[in-house]
Amino acid sequence: MSGSNRQSPLAALVGSFSEAWAEVRIHRTRVLLSLIGVAVAVTAITSVVGLGAIVEQSLQVSNERNGGRPAALGIAAYSNSGAAFDATEFETTLDSAIDRYKIRYHTGSLNGQLSVQFVGGASIVNTMAIDVDYGTMHRVSVKKGSWFVDADVDRLAPGLVVNGPFWALMGSPDLRTHPTVRLLGAHPVTAVVIGVNAAQDGDMPGMMMLTDAFRAVANPADYAGQVQFEAWVPPSMAKKLSSRLRSELSASVPAGVDVQVNRQDYAAYGDDPLGPIRIAVGGVAGLVLFLGALGLVNISLVTVRQRIREIGIRRSFGATAGRVFFAVMMESVVATAAAGVVGVGVAVAIVENPWVQEKLSQGLTELPSFPIGAALFGLGAATIVGALAGLLPAIAAVRFKVIDAIRY
Repeated sequence: MSGSNRQSPLAALVGSFSEAWAEVRIHRTRVLLSLIGVAVAVTAITSVVGLGAIVEQSLQVSNERNGGRPAALGIAAYSNSGAAFDATEFETTLDSAIDRYKIRYHTGSLNGQLSVQFVGGASIVNTMAIDVDYGTMHRVSVKKGSWFVDADVDRLAPGLVVNGPFWALMGSPDLRTHPTVRLLGAHPVTAVVIGVNAAQDGDMPGMMMLTDAFRAVANPADYAGQVQFEAWVPPSMAKKLSSRLRSELSASVPAGVDVQVNRQDYAAYGDDPLGPIRIAVGGVAGLVLFLGALGLVNISLVTVRQRIREIGIRRSFGATAGRVFFAVMMESVVATAAAGVVGVGVAVAIVENPWVQEKLSQGLTELPSFPIGAALFGLGAATIVGALAGLLPAIAAVRFKVIDAIRY
């Protein structure tokens, strides 16, 4: 019979949670005051982790816009004498290697200047000649219009993706009207503006156009010495492909021409260039959590000493030391878990605030959603803090002798 009266472990656990929640409600004023610090700490630690994720992604996108995604290989050929050379065989060899190694994303890269006729007169505009894949490789984001597509290669009127100052000189026209400008190069032509680059504003007008269109307009002497390409390859294959491409391409150029194939993405400059950010975020979060836990432990110890008589009476009515220990500790766990929910809710409101995201995103157009990991980390931290903060008071509660506790 005695065995049938025993509670199952699940029932005992549920009963302990119910009892802990009842104690929290009874002492809600004391609990509220003691948990303010925990809620603030959870808000801080969750906000730091969430905002750190935005900053990290913003820096990653910024780095990838400049140097390309990991692993981006820069491929170039330079004449040691400074004289231009016929790069036809070089480009043929490179195209063959790209097909053979199944390199999905690759682009040419030429820099020059073209004269553009605006309403107020002609201006020299810095021009970058690229291929369609450049947009994917460098995370190009257009705030108006669109990026190049494969069909743009066959345009009779070349397409342009311009920056903000260029667009302003045109009078900021609606791109749906297909606004045009006149390019006054070696072979003047009318071009159509199809997009405005969100990350290329600067102070001076600038534009991008496809390589074939640029070569058709510009003076060949302006880019004859430039032989530059980029390829996006798997990081694990970057070192091997760099060596093979360098060897094959060097055999396709005349003596006196130096071929270079090197990684140019941010990940090539260290094992984890964003590591310092993670360490800083972790350090701040740990400090905030420690301070919150320290305050809660002090308050919990004082509270247990005020409840010595109550604990003694419960022991005298048959509550075991284990039951008292678990109940006291669970009070802290349940309370801090509730505080954690509040803290995470406040952190989400802070991180998702448009003003905060605008200040931290550095032009990032595709902002990351609130990281689930940050919310789980905040709730987990609150629960662990509650368990640790309740451990010492729980030990103190079971060390009191019943008779002394009742007489307290």
